[in-house]
Amino acid sequence: MVTAPGSTRSRLAVYTVVYPAVRPFLAAWYRSVVEQTDGAFDLWISLDGLDRSDVTRASGGEPKAQWLVAPAGATVAEVRQKALEKLVERYDGVVFVDADDLLHPSRIGAARAALEAHDVVACALRVVDGDGAPLGVTFRPPADAEASTMLPRWNVFGLSNTAYRSTVLRRALPIPADARLVDWLLATRAWAQGAELAFDRDARMDYRQYDRNVARVLPPFTADRVRRDTTLVLAHYDIALGADWPLPDWCANAIRTARDRAIAFREQVVHWDDRLASYVEALNRLEPEYVWWWSVAHPALEGLWAN
Repeated sequence: MVTAPGSTRSRLAVYTVVYPAVRPFLAAWYRSVVEQTDGAFDLWISLDGLDRSDVTRASGGEPKAQWLVAPAGATVAEVRQKALEKLVERYDGVVFVDADDLLHPSRIGAARAALEAHDVVACALRVVDGDGAPLGVTFRPPADAEASTMLPRWNVFGLSNTAYRSTVLRRALPIPADARLVDWLLATRAWAQGAELAFDRDARMDYRQYDRNVARVLPPFTADRVRRDTTLVLAHYDIALGADWPLPDWCANAIRTARDRAIAFREQVVHWDDRLASYVEALNRLEPEYVWWWSVAHPALEGLWAN
């Protein structure tokens, strides 16, 4: 990476947000940060509904970090926008981690090495339960799939497993205040820029699946979950196609096609209880896809609504 004027040379920013629901996981999370084999990074923490004393008690000691305080009532997007607009001016690269997940010791070192060759990189995730016990599966796209070309329909570039060159991340800002799926939006905007996105198929994080996950990857799915996922996906498409950050035609057309499919799915399946029940039953019989949002309008089940 080329060092930007005024940046923190040779160091990466590692960024997370802490909020009340992650409190039970903070001690284990912070231990995993401290145990990195590459220590040339600065940890940045946004406080959203917690204060430093809360984090210190939950972590068993005050993390060595730079702290940002989210304004009361700030949205998910506004919290991250406030932090990222600072980080992209001070560092050449930003590594995203979630505070309810666990970093493997190689996480930061592998991200640094990958950013020497790529603009954006995501790593595979070992899926664990709420207590941290491995569930025997790994989050990553199929071996024959190009991770970036999945972006119109599914996402594998999350805010726990990605790292960005700041030159790309800066151009993906600002994040609209009403964006819920910030990770997917940033990755889509990077892709639209022509950035080189890569996927490290080695798991370098433990990814907890528990009741408070925004995006679930493991079945069984419920009708309520599919309804909620469909609403979130369609809202993402509306924001991604918004006039404030125009996409190039090739990218916008791909996203419109995916949005039209999701709209048809909503109108023909989600709005009908019996059809949705049949879809969910069939979805839960499929071989799971370890990517985000595969629950919405799955192509293998398109016959249930396409006609």
